[in-house]
Amino acid sequence: MTEKSCTLLVHFDKGTPALANEIKEALEGNDDEAKIEAMKKAIMLLLNGDTIPQLFITIIRYVLPSEDHTVQKLLLLYLEIIDKTDSRGKVLPEMILICQNLRNNLQSPNEYIRGVTLRFLCRLNEAEIVEPLIPSILANLEHRHPFVRRNAVSAVMYVYKLPQGEQLLVDAPEIIERFLASEQDLSSKRNAFLMLFNCAQDRAVSYLFSHIEKIIDWGEQLQMVVLELIRKVCRVNKSQKGKYIKVIISLLNAQSSAVVYECANTLVSLSSAPTAIRAAANTYCQLLQSQSDNNVKLIVLDRINELKTSHREILVELVMDVLRALSSPNPDIRRKTLDIVLDLITPGNIDEVVMMLKKEVVKTQGAELEKNGEYRQMLVQAIYSCAVKFPEVASTVVHPLMDFLGDSNVASAMDVAIFVREIIETNPKLRVSIITRLLDTFYQIRTSRVCTYALWIIGEYCLSLSEVESGLATIKQCLGELPFYTASEESEAQDVSKNTQVVNSSTVSSRRPVVLADGTYATQSAALETAMSAPVLVPGSLASVGNLRSLILSGDFFLESVVACTLTKLVLRLDEVQPSKVEVNKATTQALLIMVSMLQLGQSSVLPHPIDNDSHDRIVLCIRLLCNKSDEVKRIWLKSCRESFVIMLEDKKHREIEESKAMAQISNAQPDDLIDFYHLKSRKGMSQLELEDEVQDDLKRATGEFVKDGDDANKLNRILQLTGFSDPVYAEAYVTVNHYDIVLDVTVINRTKGTLQNLCLELATMGDLKLVERPQNYTLGPESTKQIKANIKVSSTETGVIFGNIVYETSSNLLERTVIVLNDIHIDIMDYISPSSCADVLFRTMWAEFEWENKVAVSTVIENEKEFLNHIVKATNMKCLTPPSALEGECGVLAANLYAKSVFGEDALVNVSVEKQADGKLSGYIRIRSKTQGIALSLGDKITLKQKGGP
Repeated sequence: MTEKSCTLLVHFDKGTPALANEIKEALEGNDDEAKIEAMKKAIMLLLNGDTIPQLFITIIRYVLPSEDHTVQKLLLLYLEIIDKTDSRGKVLPEMILICQNLRNNLQSPNEYIRGVTLRFLCRLNEAEIVEPLIPSILANLEHRHPFVRRNAVSAVMYVYKLPQGEQLLVDAPEIIERFLASEQDLSSKRNAFLMLFNCAQDRAVSYLFSHIEKIIDWGEQLQMVVLELIRKVCRVNKSQKGKYIKVIISLLNAQSSAVVYECANTLVSLSSAPTAIRAAANTYCQLLQSQSDNNVKLIVLDRINELKTSHREILVELVMDVLRALSSPNPDIRRKTLDIVLDLITPGNIDEVVMMLKKEVVKTQGAELEKNGEYRQMLVQAIYSCAVKFPEVASTVVHPLMDFLGDSNVASAMDVAIFVREIIETNPKLRVSIITRLLDTFYQIRTSRVCTYALWIIGEYCLSLSEVESGLATIKQCLGELPFYTASEESEAQDVSKNTQVVNSSTVSSRRPVVLADGTYATQSAALETAMSAPVLVPGSLASVGNLRSLILSGDFFLESVVACTLTKLVLRLDEVQPSKVEVNKATTQALLIMVSMLQLGQSSVLPHPIDNDSHDRIVLCIRLLCNKSDEVKRIWLKSCRESFVIMLEDKKHREIEESKAMAQISNAQPDDLIDFYHLKSRKGMSQLELEDEVQDDLKRATGEFVKDGDDANKLNRILQLTGFSDPVYAEAYVTVNHYDIVLDVTVINRTKGTLQNLCLELATMGDLKLVERPQNYTLGPESTKQIKANIKVSSTETGVIFGNIVYETSSNLLERTVIVLNDIHIDIMDYISPSSCADVLFRTMWAEFEWENKVAVSTVIENEKEFLNHIVKATNMKCLTPPSALEGECGVLAANLYAKSVFGEDALVNVSVEKQADGKLSGYIRIRSKTQGIALSLGDKITLKQKGGP
């Protein structure tokens, strides 16, 4: 049998079910409280499938006469869910008893009883029961209480919508229209207008335009129905849009924020006229300011972001209004606001935007709020993006930002350092002022990683004699007096080390792999682990120990090697700009002394672990170079490093340009674009807004935007055959994947000459898939077709399987059920992931954090490394983060990082490492990492399946 529809949702406690006899005894008593509990138990049993027919007469005799309001309400709920018809669809004779009681309720002196009874009638589908009650329903339209009138209008609407409703209430639209003209209660007017909207749309439109000047004073509920009516009418008749858009714009001044928001959405969906879009965008910006709920702000920002893709030029005018959303302390709102604003920057508004961002940066210094560090990092990244797009603003922002090199928020300070490093190269005029400011503030830097960036900048861009000398002096001052330790300190350290020798030996020998920038692995020692772990913060003050000295004494040997390289570059530069050889030799000697002292410190027992091999070799190399300064060495150290950096920046800029070209599929203005002359178009009494809207519609028709994108070939690819051609029932499914939902549109064809009864499509799922509704039974005539839809919810990015069968009975033998097993439907992970970008630092951080790894061995017939990489990128729908310049050349080895993001916000990381063997075949591994197991396994299966064949 087909499942019945249910209008109630009641919590059911799965305890011991109540017995029908107990319920009957309680109902026959005189205690109203006992009757209430008994009625609740009876309703629970009915909702869970028990029919309990023996209770009906008891309820009619003992519950019907009760005057208790709660008992009467429960009685109506009971009557709502019991079967009122027999197996042939005829109304049961005992239902006549109900009719009399319902008529009495509709004439009750109590307005609550009348109201709930009228609401009950809205859920009755039996015209035979409703027909004798119609005079009482219409009489309630004139009741003094609005609660009764409101529900009476709803009852009229639902009666009129019954299959025979138009015969039962022939003049219902006229009655409701008269009622609407005289009614004052807003809720009753809303229900009356809704009735006309659903049952007599022309009358609703006529009423709207006859009272159009009062629409602003209508209540929120009625205004929302008006907007719904406008959307419905305009979808059917696009030529009428102009006059309705004027109604919407007048509603933009409504008191309710919900109405104003819906007005803006309706404007955007109906019109592309600049005036309408500008009004909607202004509305969104006002809602951003007026609403305090963070969820509302996020929703409005999403709407602005959607508007930005198709109407960017209008939103550019409102960029400062959007920026005011930064006043919210919520980091998600701030991040989304900055993302939108950065896409709306133009030469005309860049100065205002940057000034606003600078003010926000200053505010983060004033108050010590919990999220200030994160917010400051967002602002720094936003200013950095502005300076890259418009280099002329760099001079106004670089110096204020350099104050944050000593920020306690490491990520923010690193972003500033990266920004300064790029600006000093791309803006040569700022080099001198940046170097001077950096040398003045270097002692304030508290973290090792920021120190390494700053030292590289000092080593590369200190060009004049005074700058080189200042650079050497600053580094010496921050390192402090030599040596780094005394003999007494070493002896104390040796005593301590004897007690902890076992621990130290295990610490020194502990080694684990670390992922490098290109995605490959390298072994790192515990010493380097300490250097690359969470940075040590040191107080930055001239009066205290120098920041470099404190970091080096904490065991940061990588920083030691960077200091040695910077000193080497500065001394080599000094050799070129300093005419006095005595001064050059003096600086060389001091630099060598510092390097030797650092080596001694690394090999002493003062620190808990010795220097790692990489740092030791690097410092020794610097010592050798300073002892033997050749022209070739100077060229490599003073020019080649900087040239490589310039190439890296150019490559990055080239990639950004290519990405922007790919994203901008339609240019804003081509040389051969059409120019609209509004004054040449026949106006026919149209307003400017109507004229704009009509022109935009003409353009859409001309460019084919109104034509639905129906890729028939693509649709055919998504049709899956579920049964065989020789089966008595043929079935095929069209699969539609839409983010969190999968819709199966199954076509079932009865290929026999007989009628199939109780045909049911039974489905089950594997993986994180869940069927939304239970299957229904159908009767299928000879050689007839039935379309069955099944909805499935998806909760994670995992390859799922849908399987099942078709069960039916034939008219010749109702006792025997035939089962046809269906082919499995595999849901592809590629429907849920899309290519995305992320920074190298973030990729490596996630790679270290994610615990699920799937390692797939390379097995392919493809013999070219790059061709294989392109094949994997295409097969997995991921983006290659490794720049093309890093993949150039033919060395027989290739390592690349791929990245994608799922619709559920999950990150998928892939590292491809392949090597060409002597026989020309490729070998290696593809490593997949993710936070969840499902995406790692699913991607691994996909790669294993796809990599074997050629492209």
